[in-house]
Amino acid sequence: MNKRLRGRSIDTIFVLIVFSIFAFSVLMVLMLGASIYKNINDISREDENERTVLSYVRTKAKNFDVAGSISVDDFHGVSALCIYENIEGTDFRTVIYGYDGWLYELFHDTSLSFSLDGGVRISRIDDISFEQFDYGLIRVTAGDMSLLLSPRSSTGVPVS
Repeated sequence: MNKRLRGRSIDTIFVLIVFSIFAFSVLMVLMLGASIYKNINDISREDENERTVLSYVRTKAKNFDVAGSISVDDFHGVSALCIYENIEGTDFRTVIYGYDGWLYELFHDTSLSFSLDGGVRISRIDDISFEQFDYGLIRVTAGDMSLLLSPRSSTGVPVS
């Protein structure tokens, strides 16, 4: 009888060890899956934000595209897309730029001066840059994505 009880306790311990290994394996697979899902979700969110920012800049430039009104200028040491317009005899400028992890927009009378934090925060963006080529085309780069704008004032061919 004593051998019988000892055999059952060894069987019970063996079953508990196998169950523990199985439960631990399931837990590790779930944790790994959750981590992978979080990483994919974060990357997707970043890409979506970059696409949204580029779409915003493209729409803004397209809505105010009059010959000679769009350029890339330096705004307090930051590359910025500037849209110039004249409203009832007064010159205004819309400045779109990246600063401190945000995309900003500043609409102001050109006779006034503002600092970088004077604009309105539009969207979170890690990095955005604007580059104007000699022949008028403008490249907007947000993170890993870029957009090429062709304002009406651009000729599409290099200027000598």
